[in-house]
Amino acid sequence: MKIYIIDDHALFRNGLVSLLESRKISAKAASSPEQGLEEIPDLLIDIILLDLRMPSMSGLEVLKTLKERNEQTPVVILTTSTDENDLRDCLKYGAQGYLLKDMDPDELVDSLNEVATGSIIVTQDMTHVLVKALKNELTDSESSFELLTKREKEVACQISGGHSNKVIARELGISDGTVKLHVKSILKKLSLSSRVEVAVMVTEKGYCK
Repeated sequence: MKIYIIDDHALFRNGLVSLLESRKISAKAASSPEQGLEEIPDLLIDIILLDLRMPSMSGLEVLKTLKERNEQTPVVILTTSTDENDLRDCLKYGAQGYLLKDMDPDELVDSLNEVATGSIIVTQDMTHVLVKALKNELTDSESSFELLTKREKEVACQISGGHSNKVIARELGISDGTVKLHVKSILKKLSLSSRVEVAVMVTEKGYCK
């Protein structure tokens, strides 16, 4: 697994590189968002670990830029922020994970391995914040779930299991492109903006039991 870190704090950045390499994980780091955005297109990496609070450009701005570029590498936020708005905004703009910097190193490595297999990871300490942040949106979406087609419901249930488009395609015997179209339709019908919101709604309401 190859990890690319964007963090302006040298001590933390260098320590994280050493930690990951001690676990046999390849790690490279950028000291600024600008450096990261310049280097990413030329790198073969599995996960981008992104700090949220940086002076020249916020992690959220980096996320938006990567989304505009249609960057396919999963982005995981690694931050000290437990703010509800930060969590919601990062997931809205495509982050596949939201982790806290004070987490146990073994838990970090386990989380990165899960993200690499297509899972969406939110640190356990933030789960209650996630539910609170999405509560109003999910309430508005509940009645719309029945508007989904049978296949869209199947895809939504696969999303709730944290599966990637490739895994969903294999499980349902359809193409990646078809899965993408179903996901787009699901988000539109449920008035949601991310796969994480779909996963939370489906899980909380037990639609796929």
